Amino acid sequence: MDQENEAAGNGHLGVDRHGDRGLTISRMFRAPREAVYAAWRDPALFRRWWVPQSAHGIHLIGCDTQVRTGGRYRLDFATGDAEPIAFYGRYLDLIENQRIVWTNDEGEAGAISTVTFDELGDRTQVIDHELYPSTESLEEAFESSALALPEQLDHLGLLLCT
Repeated sequence: MDQENEAAGNGHLGVDRHGDRGLTISRMFRAPREAVYAAWRDPALFRRWWVPQSAHGIHLIGCDTQVRTGGRYRLDFATGDAEPIAFYGRYLDLIENQRIVWTNDEGEAGAISTVTFDELGDRTQVIDHELYPSTESLEEAFESSALALPEQLDHLGLLLCT
């Protein structure tokens, strides 16, 4: 965790494997649960923190989200002169200020993600449980995209402090 996040009162990040197909990422934020949840649900806020800065040359150019049970999402990323890359899926479950569950449907290796928002005094614990369809898909994610989430959560922590 960097010094800015530490000064802002944002807490320790945990990344743990569960069984052969599960990954859990947890992070504490010094912010009310409603504010943290809004940053995941509001497309204007989501766009401000979702792309990690280390992903040089990648820009979020489209963010269509219908964050509700049964809704869909599509995130389009530009990478220089290449064709845009799309990530998309469905929202399976949503409980206001408590939980968002969605699918990652762009390939057979896509996980089902369940993010919970737990209020602990003046802080919010965010826990992202990802369940992959196979051990191989978990390994692939662990080597690539899943490791971007800690940096993304650092950006979210900074956004919540502004």
